[in-house]
Amino acid sequence: MKQKYFEIGQIVNHFGIKGFVKVNPYTDDLEQFETLKTILIEKNKKVLEVEIEEVKYSKNQVLLKLKGVENIDEAEKYRGAIIKIPRERARKLPEGTYFIADLLGMKVYTDDQKLLGTLDDIYNAGASDIYVVKDELGKQILLPAIQDVIKEIDMDHDRIIVHLIEGLL
Repeated sequence: MKQKYFEIGQIVNHFGIKGFVKVNPYTDDLEQFETLKTILIEKNKKVLEVEIEEVKYSKNQVLLKLKGVENIDEAEKYRGAIIKIPRERARKLPEGTYFIADLLGMKVYTDDQKLLGTLDDIYNAGASDIYVVKDELGKQILLPAIQDVIKEIDMDHDRIIVHLIEGLL
């Protein structure tokens, strides 16, 4: 089942005295924030739609000026909040690329149809992403997301086919 909303960042602090919030982005595409007019902010199980007035950058973080947030005290109330957007407002991906949220939970099979487990996590290791596959006993298998290993991502059947090259297991 595809997620209805994507988490694109977390507010980690205030910035300056004019009500900006500092965001740790969960996306590689920081400029995506500039295309958004509003965001959903979730804190303490409450979701609020907030208008973005201005976007700036500081190192690898995004600085947002939110409508109605005019000072440090108001910005501080959002610390720890998760920023979400509806799926339909996310940028379209190039063919052959996928949202991590859509891949997590997929069954992972070898190219000879042996079930390895479920895709539990994906993280970036510099040269490539690493797919973390967990078997039914909780054991992790780490697979580099390279063409020699990841052979097929079958969204229709909710499965990933991999080829285990020597030295992976």
